[in-house]
Amino acid sequence: MTDGFGAITWWGFSPALDLQSECSNLTSKLKKLKIKEENEKPDSDPFNILMVGAGDCRHILKTLAHSNRWNKRHINIFVVENNLEILCRHLLLLAIAMETKEKLGLQEKTELFLELFGNSLIRPQTSEYLQTKANEFIRMVTDFEYVKTQLPCIDMSQLKFKERDMLEGIFKFWRNTDPKLFDICNAWESRLRQYLGVRYDSRENIFDWDLVMKLQKMASIVNSHEYKGWREHGVAFELRQDSTYEVSNRTLASGLLLKKGDQRVPCRGYWGDVINSPYISFGIESEEEKLFKKNNDQHIKMATNVAEFNITALIHELTTGEKYKPPENIKDNKRKTNQATITEIIEEEEEEEEKSADDKVPHNKLQSKNTEGYLKLDGFTVHFLPLNCVPDLHKKSKYSHLFDCIYFSNRFMLDLKVEQKVEYLKRVTGMALAAGCKPLKEYDGEKDSHATFVFERSQDKS
Repeated sequence: MTDGFGAITWWGFSPALDLQSECSNLTSKLKKLKIKEENEKPDSDPFNILMVGAGDCRHILKTLAHSNRWNKRHINIFVVENNLEILCRHLLLLAIAMETKEKLGLQEKTELFLELFGNSLIRPQTSEYLQTKANEFIRMVTDFEYVKTQLPCIDMSQLKFKERDMLEGIFKFWRNTDPKLFDICNAWESRLRQYLGVRYDSRENIFDWDLVMKLQKMASIVNSHEYKGWREHGVAFELRQDSTYEVSNRTLASGLLLKKGDQRVPCRGYWGDVINSPYISFGIESEEEKLFKKNNDQHIKMATNVAEFNITALIHELTTGEKYKPPENIKDNKRKTNQATITEIIEEEEEEEEKSADDKVPHNKLQSKNTEGYLKLDGFTVHFLPLNCVPDLHKKSKYSHLFDCIYFSNRFMLDLKVEQKVEYLKRVTGMALAAGCKPLKEYDGEKDSHATFVFERSQDKS
């Protein structure tokens, strides 16, 4: 474990996408070019997405939150990952987004989401929340009738029995608050030492080099103070200045077989990213352009502010069906850093917004409320598929010609050289062409975070 990316992808290394928007825009472009899509479906048919190795739920959340902006189609998202711990985090983060307002307000949801998503250390009250959710999730994975009543939009029925048992074991670990079981501070330092080796004592200079010479060239909004703080301690989002982040985030623990002598021994630890950061998923792009204003060529806001706004907006739109509008009356609670002034947004109008939202029911969203459960959201289903099942999907008739969109993970990889990124794009393009797909345009292996390919069935030239 000597590379910076790690053995498990806790967060994605590319910005969140609305996959329905991407496909709708693509269809419009193809129609303008008078290119007919193979097996084009009516707009009334479900929109089916296969998502492979995304690492987090960013695309799921954004696609579902923005679904009311498009045609009235039921959305099915089929999720494939290579670690069950990632599926557990999908369930946790989506559950947070769908909590009733009686249990969690919009700001509380945002703070919980980002804290569990990207922090090595969490607040004691967040740890208690995680413990409660773990008990609930154990019942869900062992009783599918229960999950249908609580979170009917989550389908775990296609998982294997062994995988369900393993999910139960992960949730049992989450609910155990014994600090001796997982000390993420020691685990984080160990990861840094393994990755940096003899350069460990010069790590501050290395952090600065990675930021300025690599990350900021792709995402200039990421601030030196927040990035270096995350690299050193693993805490990306400190949204509560009056709270103490002191409990290990148990959702970032996973097992790995390490070689000791002639044997491989299972070890629990932090085996994830220590170089790219959690900011990329939600913190470097936004519909709110004001977040990217500059003063003397320096960003006024940071990636933390962008992520906080984006998660607030996505959760609000997911649960109300309406685009989020920041309140005009904003109190500034400013804290200084060495490069920027960070402004915390305190939403005084949150309660009024949520009350009014109850009376505005969109076509595929809020149906009923349950103070003991979750918002009953209709119009989409997230299907968890067995681990690494992609090579066998084509053998099953139920998946034949099913998917309108297939997403494979692509990343900002700070450790890769330019020529390696270019070569990676060539390999991906070659694989796509071999599968009967062609690129929508010419892509730049260094600058582009995503590449879009269109399936084009080969024609009989005879």
